Amino acid sequence: MSKYDVYGLGNALVDMEFEINDQFLHDNSIDKGVMTLVDENQQHELISQLDVFEGNKASGGSAANTLIAVSSMGGSSYYSCKVADDELGQFYLDDLKTAGVDCNMNGKHKGGITGKCLVMITPDAERTMHTFLGISSELSPYEVNEDAIKNSGICYLEGYLTTSVTGKAANIAAREIAQANNIKTALTFSDPFVVEHFRDGFTETIGEGIDILFCNEVEALSYTQKDTVEDAVAVIKTFAKSFAITLGARGALLFDGNTMIDIDAHTVKPVDTNGAGDLFAGAFMYGLARGMSFEQAGNLASKASSIIVSQFGPRLQLMQYQSLVS
Repeated sequence: MSKYDVYGLGNALVDMEFEINDQFLHDNSIDKGVMTLVDENQQHELISQLDVFEGNKASGGSAANTLIAVSSMGGSSYYSCKVADDELGQFYLDDLKTAGVDCNMNGKHKGGITGKCLVMITPDAERTMHTFLGISSELSPYEVNEDAIKNSGICYLEGYLTTSVTGKAANIAAREIAQANNIKTALTFSDPFVVEHFRDGFTETIGEGIDILFCNEVEALSYTQKDTVEDAVAVIKTFAKSFAITLGARGALLFDGNTMIDIDAHTVKPVDTNGAGDLFAGAFMYGLARGMSFEQAGNLASKASSIIVSQFGPRLQLMQYQSLVS
């Protein structure tokens, strides 16, 4: 039996979430609904304006949210990342430890600045992100833990790392280690902006193919350069043995390697979509690690996602995670 259900690597970012209005995005010329990379000065300028809004803070990054979900539901996970020797870096590592996620840092810090992501939520529940990667932009193959990958059921690659030369190299190194040791590989496309602007990087990351792809409808169409989900699926099948495409209020579309499976959505009033895809992947991989079928894992993931979009923040409370599998 593997020590870890899921090994993952990704950008270690402290999420700072704020409720805003659409006028704020317009006034600051911010593209709605996507992730935009910014420098530290740009982020500080926005923070000074966001002080008028109510916000909260949590350790985050796409893969981290996914791995926290796996561990909080009763599974086991390991995270390779990079944080700095600053207040937010210590906050981040303490939060991972509390969530039960093992980490390559082991309390160690690096010089520099820990990355931050400003998550701005509009009344329609859409999330818009401005990200300063900080020291996370230097994540490299050096942070990849070969032993942890060999002792995992799935090696999970974060698509956001494609925006960095060294991050992309880390993803590729992790995939190659996993494939050389017959460990399943999974990739999340992470964000429509990233897929659109770093498509070639994703192709390099995928290499000869992966075992599981996680993406939403927009990302699937963007990467495959197709106009319909059906046409996108035909392309995805050429490089992913299986996949899960989330479709928002229409549920999700899965492929288990043989059969296409429709997963129903749970009707809720959306409040905040931040973290929904991350939790879907986490619950799904937790389900697979517990011997669930793709359909069972998909239903669990759909239920989990419906809960998180009905509240603020990218993560559930511990009791909420555990209630999903009790």
